[in-house]
Amino acid sequence: QVQLLESGGGSVQAGGSLRLSCSASSYIYRNVCMGWFRQPPGKDREAVAAISSDDAVNYADSVKGRFTISQDNRGARILYLNMNNLQPEDSGMYVCAAAWPGPCTVANASRQRARAHWGQGTQVTVSS
Repeated sequence: QVQLLESGGGSVQAGGSLRLSCSASSYIYRNVCMGWFRQPPGKDREAVAAISSDDAVNYADSVKGRFTISQDNRGARILYLNMNNLQPEDSGMYVCAAAWPGPCTVANASRQRARAHWGQGTQVTVSS
């Protein structure tokens, strides 16, 4: 059963925008860290944004000022990633992650990735 389901990927030209969504279907995701990783082709997965259940956010330097992570947790928790001024280097598979232990930061998410829950991902392609 898929518990983290992403949507919203696609293809855009450089300078364009996309909005990703991740629906967390289980109650176990109500009060845990959540965030977004991306994996360019042939490279390691990297954390780009993280958020706590009380809306504390943290970003990788490469996306600060361009990406915004947010959530709607009035019912089932839904995670968003608004991506503006996209560049070709932003291309990759974007994957929703949740429930890693410790602080809700991208650095800790990266360290704890083996213990995170994962969605299946959504592809983002940015052309120059």
